[in-house]
Amino acid sequence: MTAELFRALHHGGTPLVLPNAWDPVSARLVAEAGYSAVATSSGAVARVLGYDDGQLTPPATMFAAVARIAAAVDVPVTADLEAGYGLSPKEFVERLLETGAVGCNLEDSLGGELVDVARQADYLAEVRAAAGADLVINARIDTFIRTVEDPVGEAVRRGREYRRAGVDCIYPILAPLDQLAQVAAEVGGPVNGHAKVGGPTAAELAAAGATRISYGTSVHEHLMTRLRELLPSLGVN
Repeated sequence: MTAELFRALHHGGTPLVLPNAWDPVSARLVAEAGYSAVATSSGAVARVLGYDDGQLTPPATMFAAVARIAAAVDVPVTADLEAGYGLSPKEFVERLLETGAVGCNLEDSLGGELVDVARQADYLAEVRAAAGADLVINARIDTFIRTVEDPVGEAVRRGREYRRAGVDCIYPILAPLDQLAQVAAEVGGPVNGHAKVGGPTAAELAAAGATRISYGTSVHEHLMTRLRELLPSLGVN
């Protein structure tokens, strides 16, 4: 599926729900369950590759993992690629498009600190210029997971700047439902809500104005917790 068709899924009457995958097996399960697209989780992918979240995975290793996921399914794949791994916009876009993915998620903090909004908007604008219409860009806004005096106001400011830069969707990650609704109303356009196993649910996020809903690392973390619980019962030497 092309980026244009994937982009259209953000504007339908039903929210686009994306349980995040971390390898070809999980991606196939998502597609077989009837979801119209697959999103990767950078944290989950990093951990199954032996790294941790926080741009610690070598870019070539992460892009190779995305390529394997994209090759495993017939639905569009959008890749969570943290803050871009320090690559120039041109190189980032070229390497991402080579994987077969048609979308990306880019966050606006590094080392636990928010990136200057103008700097981030410029980066996103350059990614858009390099990609043209070939990538659906989801701009993550980290004001609700960093120390910010007015996380809603700052999320709105950043969301508007990122929209001007040409992104397709904004993602105020972990915004409480009432504050997500405020950001969605004041910024407009497609907004990504963050669901978790156990809540908030996709239905609650949709009611708050989310038109795209993803689960981040929560599905992988849920399954790893179940595995930890299971292992002792299998017999310890």
